[in-house]
Amino acid sequence: MKLKGVQKEVTELIKRSENILIMPSSPPDGDCLGSALALYCVLKKLKKEVTVVFADPIPDVYKFLPNINVVGKNLNSSRDVIITLDCRSAKIDTIKSSLENDKINIIISPKDGGFDKKDISFHYGDTDYDLIITVDTAELSQLGRMYEDNVELFTEIPVINIDHHISNTQYGKVNYTDVMASSSTQLLIPIFEALEEETGQKLMDEDIATLLLAGVITDTGSFQNANTTPKSFAIAAQLVSYGARQQEIIRNIYKTKKLSMLKLWGRVLSNIRTDDKYRMVWSTVSKKDLQETNSKIEQTGDIIDELMTNAPGAEIIFLLKEKDEGVVSGSIRTTTSSADASYLAEQFNGGGHTQAAGFTLHGADLKQIEKDLIKIIKDYQKQRLNIIDEEPEEEHKTQTLPQTEQKAADTSEVIKVKFSKDIEIEPGREYKIDD
Repeated sequence: MKLKGVQKEVTELIKRSENILIMPSSPPDGDCLGSALALYCVLKKLKKEVTVVFADPIPDVYKFLPNINVVGKNLNSSRDVIITLDCRSAKIDTIKSSLENDKINIIISPKDGGFDKKDISFHYGDTDYDLIITVDTAELSQLGRMYEDNVELFTEIPVINIDHHISNTQYGKVNYTDVMASSSTQLLIPIFEALEEETGQKLMDEDIATLLLAGVITDTGSFQNANTTPKSFAIAAQLVSYGARQQEIIRNIYKTKKLSMLKLWGRVLSNIRTDDKYRMVWSTVSKKDLQETNSKIEQTGDIIDELMTNAPGAEIIFLLKEKDEGVVSGSIRTTTSSADASYLAEQFNGGGHTQAAGFTLHGADLKQIEKDLIKIIKDYQKQRLNIIDEEPEEEHKTQTLPQTEQKAADTSEVIKVKFSKDIEIEPGREYKIDD
């Protein structure tokens, strides 16, 4: 098969590289993990040195994926800090070091003369990697601490960015992105097929096909989400023909749930709140919820899809999760393409698709983020739906009575009325009483 443009650049970079670092996005899902592991398996067959690193714990629901144990938490890169001292102005007499309060002091004594600040420089040792491939990552911040702790890597090493989110920031040397693809794993199939043709080596097998299909199934919500297209079904059929174990994916992801997960889901569903006027439904998961149900944040899984099925008439659905102290993540879904979930997520430095997006905030408060997001959605819906602010009916019902009327009500004062003739009093009708 022939590849054009960016796909060809991807295969050429892969063939020229020997030590490749693969980085999936956070939080973990079937698409980012399936993409990363499928790439790992193919590149190992091509005799490449491959490392997959991921900042977050792997949720139990994905631990059935082939080769999941190769995912590590640390880079195999030598990032030695090198201190260089120019000795042309003075010769060294002694070098000593001491450790004080987690700080190391390096003491260099000259034989004569002295050293100047300009004589000292710092740099890192050479990295072990010659290529980085990010998968399912709209922006580098979604790599979490793997990016934050190694920012310089992304300026020193070429990056292939493989993604399908509309919010992708095109940060790679090569950006292989397609917003029409239902998953990132879908984008890998023509790459693998081209590598097979160019190398003459059979790369696709049952495990790789299963990993790729896991991405398609999870990102389409088992072919229920709005991003499901005829091509999604065609790709799935193709992967099944390669030996993908579709029933294994369905059984592990959708049909196997721990008691703790069911308890957590029950807590989330019982906390559902709605706003019919602004057509939104939402719920939250706090650290207290996790503790009381003996569950983990990863077990929220596809609970937002359950919120959608329990929200007829809602256009915007969101779930907020308190992951760690001060770390809040949000998942946003919309039931109509005219409501843009990615726009809402971008207000919190997140992103995603038109109808499915998310964000993660550090140093945040769950309750405050909930208030902020509700306000943003209300303002957004006001403009979209031409909602005119009106005083809610509840406020009319709870209004304080005028002072004179309140006194009459409090003392149960009885007003006697004498009629000149017998009449029947009709409920709800007003009668005028002459003095």
